[in-house]
Amino acid sequence: MHNSTWEPTVWESGAPVRGYVWPAPDARAAVLLTHGFGEYAGRYVEKYHRLIPALVGAGLSVYAYDLRGHGSSEGRRAVVDAFTLVEDHLLAREMLRGQPLPLFTFGHSLGGLITAASVARDPRGLSGVILSSPALLIGEDQPAWLRALAPVVARLAPHAPVTALGSEGLSRLADEVTAYGSDAGVYQGKVPALTAASMLRLSASLWPRYARWTLPTLAVHGTADRITDVNGTRRFMESVPTADKTLRLVEGGYHELLNDEPREEVLGWIVGWLKERSGQSPVASRQGSGR
Repeated sequence: MHNSTWEPTVWESGAPVRGYVWPAPDARAAVLLTHGFGEYAGRYVEKYHRLIPALVGAGLSVYAYDLRGHGSSEGRRAVVDAFTLVEDHLLAREMLRGQPLPLFTFGHSLGGLITAASVARDPRGLSGVILSSPALLIGEDQPAWLRALAPVVARLAPHAPVTALGSEGLSRLADEVTAYGSDAGVYQGKVPALTAASMLRLSASLWPRYARWTLPTLAVHGTADRITDVNGTRRFMESVPTADKTLRLVEGGYHELLNDEPREEVLGWIVGWLKERSGQSPVASRQGSGR
């Protein structure tokens, strides 16, 4: 697809957010992409090693939306309830039920947690899942009293800034860290109390549900990620009983692997994995995932 601007078409996701679609000519499958905390869907066009153009070029139509409080969507900047974001993801998937192609989901960081929660709740209609540096294990390094206090602070002062992520942990490439810091579309502040507390509660609630996970799954994570815990991804991949699961750990990799040193290799894993699995018909993949 030759498009110098990569302007998306507006897509109605069913949730009160700004949605987009980048259609592939002769598409073999579709991908629902969910971005991470503080960023926005369009960042995956020019950044993330041009993931959206790479997927479209591989015959995959991409649907995405800006999370509430992010990008062009309404809401106080970055102040979100993770449980509401899961409902939005389920609505978006419902809107995509009508399209005839196999549907895959891709979620990065907070988007990985939202994707995992959505799939754990209802896996129907999906052919596979990709999790990129997902935030599946939160607060393990925090004292118990602080974790117990989180919901109280979230209730009393939902907008209060509580956690600094540190953009230097995004990539080992200095120009990528600089580009993130100068991107006007990216929220640069601390994680608000409501966002942090709801992520903590959501992530903790999901572990029992992973025992029923049957979808083909690819997870990628850097072992030196200081923003999301690689041990959560390891534990998740050990927990899920699906026969088709691939864990790709990047030794020394930082949080944004598609903006980090091994980005060519990581992009190859993602595109290759989707190509391999998008030859199936949606019906065959649904039967194959135990429903």
